[in-house]
Amino acid sequence: MTLKTITPKELHERIIGEDQIILLDVRAVEKYKELHIEEPHVVSLNIPKTEIFNLEEDLVLSQLPKDRPVVVTCTTGNSAAKCAKILDGLGYQVEVLEGGLTAWKEYRK
Repeated sequence: MTLKTITPKELHERIIGEDQIILLDVRAVEKYKELHIEEPHVVSLNIPKTEIFNLEEDLVLSQLPKDRPVVVTCTTGNSAAKCAKILDGLGYQVEVLEGGLTAWKEYRK
């Protein structure tokens, strides 16, 4: 299975294009609070990867829609890819932000 990816440039263009973006940040809550993508038209959710890896409870994902794309991100993209695979298997439409927040910050300089 090939995961769909989105580059920081493509994400930025989508945000400018006023698409509502659902962004799932899978980093720890502390890191998320320190920095996350905050833009108009972005619904930013934080579900730590540990919760996604141990998905026994459906409650965790009740906030994630299955009928629209969700962009998954982390610091570099590795954890996001693992989480996206799990979510894809559960029927979510997921895309991974290439290079994660590191690449996003670089692009937005």
